[in-house]
Amino acid sequence: MGKIKNSGFENIFLSGMMQDDSDFIPIIADGDDADLKNTEVPDVLPILPLRNTVLFPGVVLPINVGRKKSLKLVQDVYRGSRLLGTVAQKDYTIDDPSIEDLFSVGTVAEILKILEMPDGSTSVIIQGKRRYSIREFVSEDPYYKASVEPLNDILSQNDSEFNAIVGSLKDLSIKIAQFSANVPPEATFAVKNIENSTFLINFICSNTDIEVDDKQNLLEIESLKERGIQAISYLVKEVQMLELKQDIQKKVKTDMDRQQREFMLNQQMKTIQDELGGNPVEQEINELKEKVKDKKWDKEIARFFDKEVEKLHRLNPAAGEYSVQFTFCQTLAELPWNEFTTDNFDLRNARKVLDKDHYGLEKVKERILEHLAVLKLKKDMKSPILCLYGPPGVGKTSLGKSVARALGRKYARMSLGGLHDESEIRGHRKTYIGAMPGRIIQNIKKVKTSNPVFILDEIDKVSKHFHGDPASALLEVLDPEQNAEFHDNYVEVDYDLSKVMFIATANTLNTIAPPLRDRLELIEVSGYLVEEKIEIAKRHLVPKQLKNHGLNTGDVVFPKRIIEIIIDGYTRESGVRELDKKIAKVIRRVAKKIAFEETYNKKLTKEDIREYLGVVEYTKEKYQGNEFAGVVTGLAWTAVGGEILFVETSLSKGKGALTLTGNLGDVMKESAMLAHEYLKSHAEQLDLAPEVFADWNVHVHVPEGAIPKDGPSAGVTMVTSIASAFTHRKVKKNLAMTGEITLRGKVLPVGGIKEKILAAKRAGITEIILSAENQKNLEEIKEEYIKGLQFHFVNTVMDVLDIALLNTKVKKPAKSV
Repeated sequence: MGKIKNSGFENIFLSGMMQDDSDFIPIIADGDDADLKNTEVPDVLPILPLRNTVLFPGVVLPINVGRKKSLKLVQDVYRGSRLLGTVAQKDYTIDDPSIEDLFSVGTVAEILKILEMPDGSTSVIIQGKRRYSIREFVSEDPYYKASVEPLNDILSQNDSEFNAIVGSLKDLSIKIAQFSANVPPEATFAVKNIENSTFLINFICSNTDIEVDDKQNLLEIESLKERGIQAISYLVKEVQMLELKQDIQKKVKTDMDRQQREFMLNQQMKTIQDELGGNPVEQEINELKEKVKDKKWDKEIARFFDKEVEKLHRLNPAAGEYSVQFTFCQTLAELPWNEFTTDNFDLRNARKVLDKDHYGLEKVKERILEHLAVLKLKKDMKSPILCLYGPPGVGKTSLGKSVARALGRKYARMSLGGLHDESEIRGHRKTYIGAMPGRIIQNIKKVKTSNPVFILDEIDKVSKHFHGDPASALLEVLDPEQNAEFHDNYVEVDYDLSKVMFIATANTLNTIAPPLRDRLELIEVSGYLVEEKIEIAKRHLVPKQLKNHGLNTGDVVFPKRIIEIIIDGYTRESGVRELDKKIAKVIRRVAKKIAFEETYNKKLTKEDIREYLGVVEYTKEKYQGNEFAGVVTGLAWTAVGGEILFVETSLSKGKGALTLTGNLGDVMKESAMLAHEYLKSHAEQLDLAPEVFADWNVHVHVPEGAIPKDGPSAGVTMVTSIASAFTHRKVKKNLAMTGEITLRGKVLPVGGIKEKILAAKRAGITEIILSAENQKNLEEIKEEYIKGLQFHFVNTVMDVLDIALLNTKVKKPAKSV
């Protein structure tokens, strides 16, 4: 199809330059109006669509011909009558227009010259002859052909009014040429020297810088006089725009810095855009308004947003405040006001998801299911603030993802470790440079829902700073009675967080501020037992690492015993993070052997583990027997699980001094002193003379002196050890104990029972002494974990000694003086 090369008055001189040695192509044809009116028009014409231009009678126009269909049309016509019909496209962006995409009135054109350009394209010089209208299209292949009806222009007599119209067109055209820097000076000369009024009007209509639709309207006007008047209205608008631009330029200083230049250009752009009705600033504001049409926010927030948008509308886009205000309005529009995801109330599916993702953690799972059950029955409930606390690596954070998946909610996470700026929670006021909402609101905006599962990770590691106290800022977030009206400094209006399910995680409760801890529903996530670690490794860790390292399930097999060897010999932790690393190391070594095509055992053996992981890093304590008096096995809790410890007591001649060694803390030293004093006051019940304590020094030692030890739970162990040393009675074989003692001889309950019992079982202990009040703790332990153990529940120290001390003596007891 035809495509115009240039537009505007630049075409005036261009067509006059396209010539060769034999032909000179004039700017417009010379002659009178009768030459065009008498042009013979065939009944059927080939139709050439023009893009982005309209051809008028008498006007010479250079066009590019690109499409094969249009090129064939031009070549066929040039070899024949040289006449064709041009018609403008309604939409110039369409490459292959249909009949409906073309106007019905066009201009008969004569091909004056076909030029092969240096770049390989084809240019055609055509001259308009006479207007016509299309009756109907008679052919579409190989190009459009249509039956046409010639149209005559209604010519005006050379009366004063018509002459004035022609003169006005000349003046306006010359004025535009003078204003525009893109029009060459020769254009003014050409317009002044066009004598034929018909040609002048058509020439100006063709070359004025207006829309194709407007040019088509001019072409369809039959009266030449009316066509001139309409052309004047278009030129007047163009002159006014150019004058307005010139006025703006005069107001701006000639010598200006970069900032002034940018301001002027923005002002010019704004004025031009306002005149054209396409101001991008208006479009941005309209897009904001369109975005919030379906918002479910309250009327108060809607009024606040409208007020802020009006404020934005009044600001100058070149001012710095505009971008601040626009970002603020955009944030308000993007927040999910009262937009919620639908909770999944299939409790069986929720239990299935939680069990699949995490082995153990029964308390936590039950609490989640309780919340779901109440939510299902009540339909509306303020979400609780759960806090999972326990040692690292037990799955506190990953549990949040499982909760979100079970509920069918979006998942958001915020790490509080090392947070010291209150504005990270509450945001900055928008008047500050670089202001933004707090991370609570940012995450809500990111997940696009007002009821996600929100993990507040490491809440115990929030620190104070001169910028404020983030822990205090969290009080409002984590209070179900207050967070329905959470105030972010940036957003400035209250936001409802009451439907968000916050889950905080912590390693210890000691560093959490008491007011904050009071708002949390605390759930302890204790360390895993060896048996639980084995199951976690088989179900989760091994499959995950096989996938991460590109191996299949059958490439390497971890028997249960091998996993237990890795746990006991190469890890010492409550969680499974270190275990995950060791399994990954083994699988890497196997992957290397596979890559090098070396032979290896698919079913791992103890020797393979020694080869892959090296020598054993940790050795667990084992029961050492009861051959010596004064050596008693105790049970202790550590951050990496339960351990057994030995309390040793020896006597030496002296004045009754008590010496304590083994890196003991104050509480543990006090337990030893209590045990010593209790035995002094109850010596007769043990068949000891009271004076014996004054003649013998007592030395109590707890081995592994490099490891700090503290706590009251070794009280019963120490009193039994000292009593065994003084009485020389053996301690019952395979017996361990834990419990706090008082000066009156009462045995009090202690914590960590689950971990201590498992530690005893691993060490080969068969009998355990506990406080009677600790009996309830056994209900939380699975039956298979305590199978084969015998428990003795006691209330007093004498009960402990009756069970623990045998009548068999190692040697004669010390005699009193």
